[in-house]
Amino acid sequence: MDIRELTCIRCPIGCQIKVELENGEVKSVTGNNCPRGEEYAVSEVTHPSRIVTSLVRVKGGERPVVSVKTASDVPKEKMMDVIRALRDIELTAPVHIGDVVVRDVAGCGADVVVTSEMPKGE
Repeated sequence: MDIRELTCIRCPIGCQIKVELENGEVKSVTGNNCPRGEEYAVSEVTHPSRIVTSLVRVKGGERPVVSVKTASDVPKEKMMDVIRALRDIELTAPVHIGDVVVRDVAGCGADVVVTSEMPKGE
């Protein structure tokens, strides 16, 4: 029996969760105060995923870069592929919250979207 100890990141409580695995299969989850904790723990030990945040360059904006993130989780093993896909992107101001920067980035099924306003510079 394999036991994994995690700190839940689904809410600010940060429950200390124990997951018991047998032959790679989840047998029990304890320590969570809500169903989201159990969902997080099972996902984390079987197929971890993350929201990826980064910056991309902006031409003609008030600042040289704007913040972006994946619109949904991507498999943890694809995070560096997502970052590499953003490396050569340059947007042109103005840029708005929610603008799609890349669709289906790195074949993960998640779009990358802008997370802050970037007006044209003067």
